[in-house]
Amino acid sequence: MKHRRIPGRRAAVAGAGIAALVAAGVTFQSANASEPVKSPAARTLSAPEAGSLASTLLENLGGDAAGTYYDAKSKALVVNVVDEAAARTVEEAGAKARVVENTLAELDGARATLKKDATIPGTSWATDPVTDKVVVTADRTVTKSGWATLSKVVEGLGGKAELRRSKGEFKPFVAGGDAITGSGGRCSLGFNVVKGGQPYFLTAGHCTQAISSWSDSSGTVIGSNEWSSFPGNDFGLVKYTANVDHPSAVDLYDGSTQTITKAGEATVGEKVTRSGSTTHVHTGTVTGLNATVNYSEGTVGGLIQTDVCAEPGDSGGSLFDGDTAIGLTSGGSGDCTSGGETFFQPVTEALSATGARIG
Repeated sequence: MKHRRIPGRRAAVAGAGIAALVAAGVTFQSANASEPVKSPAARTLSAPEAGSLASTLLENLGGDAAGTYYDAKSKALVVNVVDEAAARTVEEAGAKARVVENTLAELDGARATLKKDATIPGTSWATDPVTDKVVVTADRTVTKSGWATLSKVVEGLGGKAELRRSKGEFKPFVAGGDAITGSGGRCSLGFNVVKGGQPYFLTAGHCTQAISSWSDSSGTVIGSNEWSSFPGNDFGLVKYTANVDHPSAVDLYDGSTQTITKAGEATVGEKVTRSGSTTHVHTGTVTGLNATVNYSEGTVGGLIQTDVCAEPGDSGGSLFDGDTAIGLTSGGSGDCTSGGETFFQPVTEALSATGARIG
């Protein structure tokens, strides 16, 4: 298939679809982009492999790249580009190229406008490479005046953003992994880590912000807070104070565990699994990266957006893909009966900030 010639830097694309919000979840359709350029050289990749290739291509392409996502059906990496020269580079690397209208810089500019003019509790936004837009979502708590403000801001962004309404309510899931409790609340252990040769574990920052000492399901005190970051980020580091087993594994709630050997970055389109003490194990797909959520308690940015369900008490729990740690449950809307959307703190950022490592 021949690449289209695009006058100047880009051209408008006909046949744009509109993504629709279904219940508390979202269904993405292609918008403002051509179909992926057919590339017989596209390599068959796992999601982690696609993520590694995406990082390399984004670095090499610079401003000519406009986002990436993983096509789980064809097991290929799709890279959004703004011209045909970049498309050829993508194909030579073994990925699929798709010519789109909006650059990452333009979408980042739209996000900056939203932060300045539309930081309203009960809203979120995330860059969606499938639609080539910033998707803005308002939960059921956003008032008519708030909705009017959002509508005006989004309309002013033209084809760089779209607005949706969620039937749920964005909130931190305070109430994957095993239950951990403290005075006044219950959360979930995320991942066991090591720092300075000593054992620690990661959980949600909104959990460690409210609770300083943690017990396991038997009531035994097992740890105390070392680090807490919320809002802004949503991660906390807890030091083990009891002589208990702390394997690098996630509870699958069927008598077995998943060994965790490393941490990795999420990729849009990646199939992921979440484990938490309230709703146990659920699976879904990464739908957005670098998401911003305006909880009533404050704004958290840089999150992973998914269509995985979660409920209060799942906070801090593990998001993973096989043996790779991906994220810590932050919050979202909906539940595991009606469905919903859940946001996760990237594990790599938490490890970098605290100086810990998976182990």
